[in-house]
Amino acid sequence: MIRLSTTEPGFDAAFTRLVNARREADGDVARDVRTIVAAVRDEGDAALHAFTKKFDRHDLNETGWRIEPADCLLAYQALAPELRSALELAAERIAAYHTGQIPQDTDTTDSAGARLGARWLPVDAAGIYVPGGRAAYPSSVLMNALPAKAAGVERLVMVTPTPDGEVNPLVLAAAHLAGVDEVWRVGGAQAVAALAYGTGRIQPVDVVTGPGNAWVAEAKRQLYGVVGIDMVAGPSEIVVVADGANDAAVIAADLLSQSEHDPTSQSILFTDDAVFADAVAQAVELEIGRLATARVARESWDANGAIVVVDSLDAAMPLVNRLAPEHLELACEMADAHRLFDFVRHAGSVFLGRHTPEAIGDYVAGPNHVLPTGRRARFSSGLSVLDFMKRTSFLALDEGALAQLGPAAVALAEAEGLPAHARSVALRLR
Repeated sequence: MIRLSTTEPGFDAAFTRLVNARREADGDVARDVRTIVAAVRDEGDAALHAFTKKFDRHDLNETGWRIEPADCLLAYQALAPELRSALELAAERIAAYHTGQIPQDTDTTDSAGARLGARWLPVDAAGIYVPGGRAAYPSSVLMNALPAKAAGVERLVMVTPTPDGEVNPLVLAAAHLAGVDEVWRVGGAQAVAALAYGTGRIQPVDVVTGPGNAWVAEAKRQLYGVVGIDMVAGPSEIVVVADGANDAAVIAADLLSQSEHDPTSQSILFTDDAVFADAVAQAVELEIGRLATARVARESWDANGAIVVVDSLDAAMPLVNRLAPEHLELACEMADAHRLFDFVRHAGSVFLGRHTPEAIGDYVAGPNHVLPTGRRARFSSGLSVLDFMKRTSFLALDEGALAQLGPAAVALAEAEGLPAHARSVALRLR
């Protein structure tokens, strides 16, 4: 774990190294993914079958390629009542939040008499990737499927790896609750390629969303353009800005909520209280010992964790913006949290006040938990309804509107050396 203080010599250089530390896929991953993608493009189902047997250790012809809706319904019905209620609450809140994101069409007539506007429509089909193995999360199903449903996507396809042929029943229950149309037992880069190109069994989709490992992220990167994607997601991140009035154990748990995801995850604390910084460091050591995920959390915290002592919480904000974190907690009095929030320019999602842990956003709050990582919050946003929609602009001119606008268009077309463009307008004016 790195310990920094803004008052120490060399802080700027040390913090720059922290900002620029690379925790994502290397060239070997990109090379492997190119091979996998090409095989699925050229060989279709045969490649999917072979890669599933190699990586997930089961034969799709024996375990079955597709998980039927009836199986998802049975998994939902078999849930313990308390867990089913929790899943339903999460679904209700996520659906309501994303329904509120649906954009409005525009249709106006301007002073020249031109009618112009835009119409929003959903994509025809969307694919959602749901991790398996280390990360099998029903919350990821809801966070990806429900925005697509809110957008009006007609065909929603889910791919999820089933290592050794074993299916996570919670994932299937969530698929039922979210209204997923198709569920396929394939994962990894090969599943993303199948969604992009289509195979004999799986028809192609227009957009692929959802988190995954380095191979899944690289496949999305390489296939963008063949298919739309939400983002290229990397390891999870959390930044906590906290004053000394917090409970050190609580803040330690917040930091570890991301460390336990993966050895490459990153957790960073900014505080204006050096004594509190020491208390949190000690609390992290105690909390790790209580976790079933201790091995992963320990590796992540030791390799990528950091505590930064600043002169004031205000002074932390420019540093936070340089990190552009996936998750940002402002753990202080609510009035102070709102004031600090005004200084936030780059963050995937922000959690305000002492009683708003990031983990609540992972499940039941409503906003999406699929968020930009690796400083991409500088230029991108979390998953939303807009990722499953596209905007078509339109324009309608009558003779009078064309007479007003046409001469300028002719002049610009001629200046650009495009005479056919100019004549297309000029002939109508004449």
